[in-house]
Amino acid sequence: MIWIILATLVVVFVVGFRVLTSGSRRAIRRLSERLSIDVVPVESMIDQMGKVQGEAFLQYLHRPDESHLQNAAQALLIWQIVIVDGSEQNLLQWHRVLQKARLAAPITDAQVRLALGFLREMEPDMQEINAFQMRYNAFFQPEDGVHWLH
Repeated sequence: MIWIILATLVVVFVVGFRVLTSGSRRAIRRLSERLSIDVVPVESMIDQMGKVQGEAFLQYLHRPDESHLQNAAQALLIWQIVIVDGSEQNLLQWHRVLQKARLAAPITDAQVRLALGFLREMEPDMQEINAFQMRYNAFFQPEDGVHWLH
């Protein structure tokens, strides 16, 4: 009899947990599926944001606009390069991920401010973010002397 009660409590706990976190899982999955990546980098970033900013990021991801998905992807990119690994190889890898997802675009000042709001508990260095922004946006500058035919 005790086993039945314990099993019931476990089932209720698991089902309750899944129901309570289904919205956040859907928001995380929306971004990770669009980028064709595992959910771990998105979840790690949200965990490091802290409770308040993590919740704000999840609410932001719930918005159905493509622009919100674009901005969330740029925040993930900034976190990956400025906080996690600033190597050239990592930058190129994340640029390819964004290209495949059709989310590669220059990082705007508004996106930097948005990312800073989400990442503020990590106290990112503004100069480092600005240097990264210029470095990343260089991917979108036409090379001198190269003319594309349409």
